[in-house]
Amino acid sequence: MKAPEHLSPPDGKLAVFLPGLGAVATTFVAGCLLARTGKALPIGSLTQMGTIRLGKRTENRVPKISEFVPLAGLSDLVFAGWDLSRTTPTKPQRAPTCSKRGTSIW
Repeated sequence: MKAPEHLSPPDGKLAVFLPGLGAVATTFVAGCLLARTGKALPIGSLTQMGTIRLGKRTENRVPKISEFVPLAGLSDLVFAGWDLSRTTPTKPQRAPTCSKRGTSIW
């Protein structure tokens, strides 16, 4: 397979689907939203904080992955998830805390 000569930048939103809305998923979403607003650093995010070495070690070329590859930004992420249980409604419903704030999280 031939490597592409040019990578187009992302266009539009990127949906992140979370199976289960427990502690890990809610912490992930909260961390993304805090990093999006600049209230926290995206610690643990390989695409936001990770680096890639280019060339030899002595060349000291170590850009962030997000500066090297055109990736969707944190502001382009939209979140969706589901948590199956016996009480799960059959129709999608907005979380009460989200609808009060006008957030488009389902």
